Amino acid sequence: MKKILFLLFGVITVALGSLNAHAEEIAYPADWQSWTEMKTRLSSITALPNCEADVALFPQIYQQVVETYCVLRLNGPGKVDVLVKPSVVKSYETRDGKMPDGVNMILRFRGVKLLLVTAHTNGKPHYAVFNEDGKNVTPPSGPLAAETCENCHTGYRAYCVNGQCGKKR
Repeated sequence: MKKILFLLFGVITVALGSLNAHAEEIAYPADWQSWTEMKTRLSSITALPNCEADVALFPQIYQQVVETYCVLRLNGPGKVDVLVKPSVVKSYETRDGKMPDGVNMILRFRGVKLLLVTAHTNGKPHYAVFNEDGKNVTPPSGPLAAETCENCHTGYRAYCVNGQCGKKR
C-alpha cells in the first residue's frame, strides 16, 4: 500500500511540475495592448464584486470566479478586459476551443495590472500570469497558479472549451 501511495504521489508531483513548467515557458505577449478587446458577459459588467458580495444566486462558475479573483484586492479585482490576439478572433468567436499554438487570450485585471494568459500547444491550453510590465508572476500554488486555472477551465465544461470560457452570444 505504501508503494502505491508513494508512486501515486510521484505521478501527481510530476504532473503538477509540468503545469508550472508550462507557465514558465509561456512567452509574455508584449503587443497585448494592440489585441482585440472582446465584449463578453464578464467584461461587460462594471467590475467583479468584492469578497463580501452575495453571489449565491449566480451560476456556479461566476461564484468560482469571484471566489478565486476577489483575493487580488480587498475591494475586489475590479474591471476586467478579455483580450484576444487579432489573428485568432474568428477562432475565438466560434467557441469551439480550436486555437493555434501560441498565446491567444488574456484576461486583464485593470486595477491590479495583471494579465492572466492562455496559450495553446498542440491544441492544449496552458496558463500563466504576468504583470503588465512583462514579469511572469505565476505562483506555484493558490488562486492564480496554473493548476488552479486548469482545474477551473476544465471543471466547467458547460462554459469552458479547451481553455476558453464563456457562452456564445
